[in-house]
Amino acid sequence: MRFYIDENNFIETNSPIDLSIGLRSGIENVRAWYVDPPRFEPVRANGFLGSVEEGGSVNFRDVFFNPHGHGTHTECCGHITKKVHSINQNLKNFFFKATLLSITPDRIENGDCVIFDHHFEQLKLKEFSEALVIRTLPNGNEKKSINYSDTNPPYFDLSVINIINEYNVQHLLIDLPSVDRESDGGELAFHHAFWNVPSNPNLKKTITELIYVDPSTEDGQYILELQVAPFDNDASPSRPILYNLQQK
Repeated sequence: MRFYIDENNFIETNSPIDLSIGLRSGIENVRAWYVDPPRFEPVRANGFLGSVEEGGSVNFRDVFFNPHGHGTHTECCGHITKKVHSINQNLKNFFFKATLLSITPDRIENGDCVIFDHHFEQLKLKEFSEALVIRTLPNGNEKKSINYSDTNPPYFDLSVINIINEYNVQHLLIDLPSVDRESDGGELAFHHAFWNVPSNPNLKKTITELIYVDPSTEDGQYILELQVAPFDNDASPSRPILYNLQQK
């Protein structure tokens, strides 16, 4: 189906580019923050069995997972505020003009891999900066199943906040478990700067982590659809979708 963004540009909804990593039971699911693998378990109670394979009439399974630690998720400032604001209550619009950028983080003296402001020199069109999608390089298929715990993944230097503010980025999407260093003593400096916490928390901005951008998807301008599961929590599983922008 064709939807027009304006009189000259449109998207084809039958050609989506899914950036989400699905949630599945077991150790092959991507995870971070030292959480155990997600579990999908049949309900077994009062003679009821929630497994057709085992003789039950339906599949009826409990799912045990952590939104921050298992798979693609979107979070709001409630992640770091005393009040646990709900992503479901604050994300009310779902389509945004977006730019996809591929970035190779710099390796600094202590061995960390860091994304700096100079990596964004190729970000040109402010019109497409409402959402910013970052694909880090190298971009192997292992991103879909890796256990990031205790691996010190790449993270963002605070200098990037200047770019975020200059381009008025409202929704930041990354293929990493966090915008901050894995072990930073709980400082979470980039999270705080992005959401302006504690001075004036921005309830509209979001960060989406643990996406995966296929190598076949080219850098450039897109329309982003950002849908979250309706959990009243600071973070929720999400399914970000890119659509190619086409001209009439």
